[in-house]
Amino acid sequence: MRNEKITYKIREHSIQRVPYIIVVGDREKETKQVAVRNQKGEDLGSMALDELVKNLKKEISDKS
Repeated sequence: MRNEKITYKIREHSIQRVPYIIVVGDREKETKQVAVRNQKGEDLGSMALDELVKNLKKEISDKS
């Protein structure tokens, strides 16, 4: 909710090594999706929120 540009915010959180960055802007709001980037900075694309939750649950279960 700060006034910086989105690219600055993404870079700032990438430096902090946040596992996933989820971006919800006007475009995502219209399509009812979220844009996802992983810790490596790879853009995973847009996906429905329930699809993201399913993928994260699978990743967690694969690690255990």
